[in-house]
Amino acid sequence: RAGNHKNMSSLAPPTSTVAPPTLPSTWTPPLSTWETPSFTSAAQFRVGATLVLFVFAACSNLALLASVGRGRRPPSHLRPLMLSLVSADLMMTFVVMPLDAVWNVTVQWHGGDALCKVLCFLKLFAMYASAFILVVISLDRHHVILHPLNSIKAHKRNRQMLLVAWTLSILLAMPQLFIFRAVRMEGADFTQCATHGSFSRRWQETVYNMFHFITLYVVPLLVMSCCYSRILLHIHLQHLREKAGESYLRRSGTDIIPKARMKTLKMTVVIVLSFVVCWTPYYLLGIWYWFQPDMLRVTPEYVHHVLFVFGNLNTCCDPVIYGFYTPSFRADLAACFHQKRRNAARAPPNRARSRDVVN
Repeated sequence: RAGNHKNMSSLAPPTSTVAPPTLPSTWTPPLSTWETPSFTSAAQFRVGATLVLFVFAACSNLALLASVGRGRRPPSHLRPLMLSLVSADLMMTFVVMPLDAVWNVTVQWHGGDALCKVLCFLKLFAMYASAFILVVISLDRHHVILHPLNSIKAHKRNRQMLLVAWTLSILLAMPQLFIFRAVRMEGADFTQCATHGSFSRRWQETVYNMFHFITLYVVPLLVMSCCYSRILLHIHLQHLREKAGESYLRRSGTDIIPKARMKTLKMTVVIVLSFVVCWTPYYLLGIWYWFQPDMLRVTPEYVHHVLFVFGNLNTCCDPVIYGFYTPSFRADLAACFHQKRRNAARAPPNRARSRDVVN
């Protein structure tokens, strides 16, 4: 949070669209006591870490997009899910990360009212899309494992769920277009993109933030937990029947989960766990703030920055996890590097010779 920590203002850059601002956005600081937010050392660390994550996330997710798009892996019905997940991660990479870094450097907002509304909408839209697509992947694994005979309809079912996920992401992020705007500080040369004045009461802003916290984190977490709990229970019951020596039909993988399907299941479980591990600390910090705003005065500024950067780490985890469980992705990357090396070796050395002559 790129603001003066002793005298914080709602006009400092927020750490997230649904995370705690520095003070309630309906609070108007007196001009005599208000201090212009500054680019602190903690914010500098945040910008540097965000840029490192941006480079890694951009390269890894673009490579994953190219690999999945080639059609080698994963299976056809799972491919749209992975493409959607990569697309959501790329939105987080190219919208949320650069915006957050630039905003913390400039401290105030220079993009005007329209850009303020659009970018705040895109930030929340990208976060919703990432969470909801993980829910769709969890529902797909749940249906495939518990109802394998209906896997023929998986492609159509997944397309419908993806349509619902993207549509809900748009609808739930749309309020950002109405509550965020460029606010100019009276008597000071300072403009910020904030919700300043959009809520007449403090509790209204708290309800708004809690609504997004529930729909963005709690509901997806409950659905994913339910799906994988039922899957684990199903697998456990199968092992119990095997140990008991019961004889039952093994039709179309109904009772015995194929190794390939189990490998995909493990991959999706790890992807979901990475989402939970990366974002849980930051959301817990948000809950603490919403009910005890004074906590900002007793917690170091760098804590908020570190937790937000840690949450963005989730965008880098998905391609790494996918590559760990998918040999074809690693083969595609190796082939790409080998091709570049061969092209570099075949390139005419005219430039190098000309440089030698000049030197």
